[in-house]
Amino acid sequence: MHRSSNLKILHTSDWHLGRSLYGQKRYEEFKSFLDWLSAVIEAESIDALLIAGDVFDNGAPSNRAQELYYDFLLRASRTCCRSIVLIAGNHDSPSFLDAPKGLLKALDVHVVGLRTPAAEGEVIVLYGDGAKPRAVVCAVPYLRDRDVRIVEPGESIEEKDSKLVEGIREHYREVCSLARQRQSELSEKDRPKIPIIAMGHLFIRGGKTISGGEIKELGSLTQVGGDIFPAYIDYAALGHLHIPQLVNEAEHMRYCGSPIPLGYGEAGQEKIVIIAEFGEAAPTIRRVPIPCFQPLEKIAGSFDEIFKRLNQLREDKSNAWLEIEYTGAEEVGNLRETLDESIKGSYMEIRRIKNKAIFDQVLTSIQDEKMLENLDVHRIFESCLELSGIPPHEKSGLVASHREILQLLSEKDSQAD
Repeated sequence: MHRSSNLKILHTSDWHLGRSLYGQKRYEEFKSFLDWLSAVIEAESIDALLIAGDVFDNGAPSNRAQELYYDFLLRASRTCCRSIVLIAGNHDSPSFLDAPKGLLKALDVHVVGLRTPAAEGEVIVLYGDGAKPRAVVCAVPYLRDRDVRIVEPGESIEEKDSKLVEGIREHYREVCSLARQRQSELSEKDRPKIPIIAMGHLFIRGGKTISGGEIKELGSLTQVGGDIFPAYIDYAALGHLHIPQLVNEAEHMRYCGSPIPLGYGEAGQEKIVIIAEFGEAAPTIRRVPIPCFQPLEKIAGSFDEIFKRLNQLREDKSNAWLEIEYTGAEEVGNLRETLDESIKGSYMEIRRIKNKAIFDQVLTSIQDEKMLENLDVHRIFESCLELSGIPPHEKSGLVASHREILQLLSEKDSQAD
């Protein structure tokens, strides 16, 4: 098969292999996505696959999640795809991803889990036929607080955040600068320079995420600006945000988003991978839609509104997994039984039922432990502060400390020694 002289990369991220939905395992969805991705790699003659973090949903992935991961890497390495570059995200265990990196390198799969001792470890050269260099990749994994900041006694929250942001910026400066040096060394005279592609798993200021089913712009907590990537970067393949989006409206800096809806807030959202092709001119970049392998449907309203929608879905022979929120004022004691009976014999499954009247009572009093799963951990903490009579001028510091503790806990590598 004739191969183009151009370089084609495919950018994906945030797989979250092993994620469940209210107790329902989703391995078949993940397998369907990975089968589809393998087919796209072949059909599009992809030269390099970039996976920008959060491969797994947690630091101790199940055997089934690992099987999907390794099976895909083996299949992809046997296709036209010459190279795979994979970085760790905040959900991944860096040490777990790094453990087999020597073995995977034999398949031309380059893994960067932990921040490497020297920047050279995060600068990867992609080669084509005849050991010809085709691109330089800045493979920067998710940078944890301890990776980029020295803790000093007496620091304020603002000082900690400022040092963390500057540490992240400095690390990217160092890696990108080395990549440019490698580009200069490898590029042939009288020919266009080989491209520099940056990878990262981080929040960029102004990025959009989903909260409570609504798309919202992120605040300024420990975020860096899009100028973290120098002007000489040809493409930035980013992960961390689940909504496909540009960075600072720049076509060549992108989040590709998650490949399947990871919760009902993402239901109905278009999911994509991104293909970028590099030649003598500016790169051509396009979105490739991912099929929906398991529809999710959120229904909210009164009894009449809920049953009207359920009847419509039944007529359409829908196989959706449902989240149903009853917002009526009338108290209903057998809500679950009534709804289960209404979908009996259909292809649909109810994954979760919310009763807004009960939910509002819990949010106010936080007394019914059975409903705590419905509450956001930050709102619970703030409500506790209010119930404890904490003065307003003390609340902001406590809330910031609480968020920092949760962040440190989420960054703990459960697989490290």
